[in-house]
Amino acid sequence: MIKQILGRLPKKPSKSSDNREFGGSSATSLSNSASSRSSDLLSNRLVTSDNIALPGPNSTSNSGYGYGGKLSQAGNQLNGSSVAAPYEALPGFRDVPSSEKQNLFSRKLSLCCVVFDFTDPTKNLKEKDIKRQTLLELVDYVTSVNGKFTETVMQEAIKMVSVNLFRSLTPQPRENKVLEAFDLEEEEPLMDPAWPHLQIVYEFLLRFIVSSETDAKLAKRYIDHSFVLKLLDLFDSEDPREREYLKTILHRIYGKFMVHRPFIRKAVNNIFFRFIFETEKHNGIAELLEVLGSIINGFALPLKEEHKLFLVRALIPLHKPKCLPMYHQQLSYCITQFVEKDCKLADAVIRGLLKYWPITNSSKEVMFLSELEEILEATQSPEFQRCMVPLFRQIARCLSSSHFQVAERALYLWNNDHIENLIRQNRRVILPLIFPALEKNGCNHWNQVVQSLTVNVRKIFSDVDPELFEECLHKFQEDEAKREEIKTKHEATWKRLEEIASSKAASGQAVLVPRMIPSQTSPAL
Repeated sequence: MIKQILGRLPKKPSKSSDNREFGGSSATSLSNSASSRSSDLLSNRLVTSDNIALPGPNSTSNSGYGYGGKLSQAGNQLNGSSVAAPYEALPGFRDVPSSEKQNLFSRKLSLCCVVFDFTDPTKNLKEKDIKRQTLLELVDYVTSVNGKFTETVMQEAIKMVSVNLFRSLTPQPRENKVLEAFDLEEEEPLMDPAWPHLQIVYEFLLRFIVSSETDAKLAKRYIDHSFVLKLLDLFDSEDPREREYLKTILHRIYGKFMVHRPFIRKAVNNIFFRFIFETEKHNGIAELLEVLGSIINGFALPLKEEHKLFLVRALIPLHKPKCLPMYHQQLSYCITQFVEKDCKLADAVIRGLLKYWPITNSSKEVMFLSELEEILEATQSPEFQRCMVPLFRQIARCLSSSHFQVAERALYLWNNDHIENLIRQNRRVILPLIFPALEKNGCNHWNQVVQSLTVNVRKIFSDVDPELFEECLHKFQEDEAKREEIKTKHEATWKRLEEIASSKAASGQAVLVPRMIPSQTSPAL
């Protein structure tokens, strides 16, 4: 009888398992679990402090979490058809004296360490509702608590958050993952079925971080580099609601834990590198850039070399991927922030844009022109002069584009007073570069709006510097006359070849081209 009773008792967890994930009663840093991070995520299992494997939300079943005497380690299939041990609600915080509230807080955190399977909405409805109500109570307690959180409570809180949030993200199969912006916008976002619990856990984490009762010096032992990396991994979630929470939480962590700032920037940098040069697939680039926009806005002057390298090596190459429309607004804001902070960066930024300028994608070209206008608005004359020649060669190509939106957007640059002033100051260099495009647009472009805008731009140059305008017009006419002459010679040459070929065709003789023919066509080569 005694043996049978002892056999039913849960085994005592080993010290090594306590220290591997979030520790036991002692203050153990989350960095101890860094080595097991990859294996835990790949196996889609979350390990609790009692060394009980909890499958992630995509698994078929989850084992019970043996903690606090509520659930035993064996015989508790929470996501199966039966629950052997009860999963019962704990008393409310109002029902216990103040001296017991921290202890009750820890017990409720332990109760919420059980992860349920939401793939089957009919399973464990009562237990799921108990957990949801408990999570809401935890959020209220964190919001209204008076008195600093102890280190043990911080450890338990981060453990509960990690068990619930850190899971492998299994992307839903999609045909042609790298799509155009309009295709992605038309698709319905994929919602996580476990969101009823995840949302409250995210809200708990957010309020825990921003709480004045959370001591950053103590909390940084548990919200450490390993925790931040796992949080960043979740940015690839396909659920936009989750990414919105992650964006806010990451920004709060960056603001509260100054010691983590360089690490966060480096980790985000690595995500961008992997996205640009390897996968071109990531769901959270826009949210990460939104956080970075706020971070860049707070950079002290003069800018560190590290920040300038981040601009050149990570932000500018983000213009390369095909899915740029999904995050271009946030990217443009980040880059403009850099130029406004240090106008000397304008030359490098504009040349970077020219490097990745699209050739066959007209919608992407319109976005580049919009971003270019924002950058030029923050550009001063010395930096403008360094890059104006290659820049206006590209603008001339845009003016000549048969796609009316590209040509129209390029002509709208003259509506910006600052840009028009820069162009006027450097008109002797710029006008010869764009004059052929302006003349051809005014006469031959199929779109009436483009033609009228072109006439307005020509008039600006004609009014500001009539002599220069006449020079450019005269040169353009000379060049056109030369082209017509060369074209006439080419046509004559081809006609002569056709005559020789037709005369020799009857006899079957080979057509010999006289030596004088190449010399006649040489100017066109």
